[in-house]
Amino acid sequence: MDFFDIDQKIIEAAEKAMELCSAELKKIDEIQEYNQRKMIKAFQLAGVRESHLKGSTGYGYDDAGRDALDRVYAYCFDAEDALVRHNFVSGTHALTVALFGMLRPNDTMLSVTGMPYDTIRSAIGIEGDYPGSLKDFGINFEMTELKDDGTVDYEEVERQIAYKQPKMVYIQRSRGYSLRNSLTYKEIKKICDISKRVSPKSIVMLDNCYGEFVEKVEPLSVGVDIMAGSLIKNPGGGIAPTGGYIAGKKELVEMCAYRLTTPGTGKEIGATLDVSREMFMGAYHAPHITGEALKTAVFAAALFEILGYETTPKYNDERGDIIQLIMLGDEQKLESFCGGIQSGSAVDSFVVPVASDMPGYENKVIMAAGAFTLGSSIELSADAPIRPPYAVWMQGGLNFHGGKLGIMLAADKILKDLSK
Repeated sequence: MDFFDIDQKIIEAAEKAMELCSAELKKIDEIQEYNQRKMIKAFQLAGVRESHLKGSTGYGYDDAGRDALDRVYAYCFDAEDALVRHNFVSGTHALTVALFGMLRPNDTMLSVTGMPYDTIRSAIGIEGDYPGSLKDFGINFEMTELKDDGTVDYEEVERQIAYKQPKMVYIQRSRGYSLRNSLTYKEIKKICDISKRVSPKSIVMLDNCYGEFVEKVEPLSVGVDIMAGSLIKNPGGGIAPTGGYIAGKKELVEMCAYRLTTPGTGKEIGATLDVSREMFMGAYHAPHITGEALKTAVFAAALFEILGYETTPKYNDERGDIIQLIMLGDEQKLESFCGGIQSGSAVDSFVVPVASDMPGYENKVIMAAGAFTLGSSIELSADAPIRPPYAVWMQGGLNFHGGKLGIMLAADKILKDLSK
């Protein structure tokens, strides 16, 4: 193969994989085109102009660009309002601001998709003993377990919501470091329908990380009241250098804005500094870039299925996010996979991923991410906790051709390391 020494067995398997998933790639093209048209319409309706691309300083009063960007995301997400800011330091931060913005002492937050993702647990107070958690403020956390097959237990969800009448019904769309499937809008709608029927006053909140622009239908149009995510995942298009968003019902977004800044000022302040241009460009490119990441995931599933590995989702399964899980079975293959992904990066290709302790995680974690933006998981990346069943979670790919190469190099490295 030109420029890269990839074993012929992997090249032939990749060719078969492309034939196998060609229909799926065409479906993704249709989603990309639909969401890109919607994004352009959002820019036009928001009246985006060249002057909006310049930032503000100080308090950021009357920052027209900041307000226009909120309108862009609100339209794309089918929201009444949105809060899009570079000073959300992560998706977990955006989620935490939303939780503290809406929940009060003695309120109950009910997670209906099992245990939430590792990094949000300390903010809730499930793990660790950090001052300032929801638990520290007397906010109750409860959850319904998933079924043994990893699917939502809708009967139990209905029973728990009806009995507890929680202030918030919390949904995590993506799988996190679990083996369950991510949720499509249809499954999210089913949870929303249950909640609205048996507990109309409950706020339905969605952790939407990794799920933006994956489908034509957005969760806010099927019953979700508010959702949050990171701009260095799908919605930042690989260009936003940092940030996050909260989107949903206007009164709820306002409550979250009061938590982000101060009660009374909310969305009206906050300098955008020199990142407005990148934030707008990231939004513009987000539907296309998300599609490229989806194609990379589908190809990875097809290739590794041909090579004999278990994958989830399968190459032709319906998808609710950009994440692809591959069951590698042992630690050496896991390290080889991550090393191969790293070697296909444009940045830091020479780095060897090594498992290490990370804040917010119980186990050592190995991560491969040669990225233009540090930690950006819309760029091709792979990570996994070092624990059985030694599965790897991979995501991203700013363009399909680069993503495809990275996946082939990961497969090639496993093959060559096993033969040593």
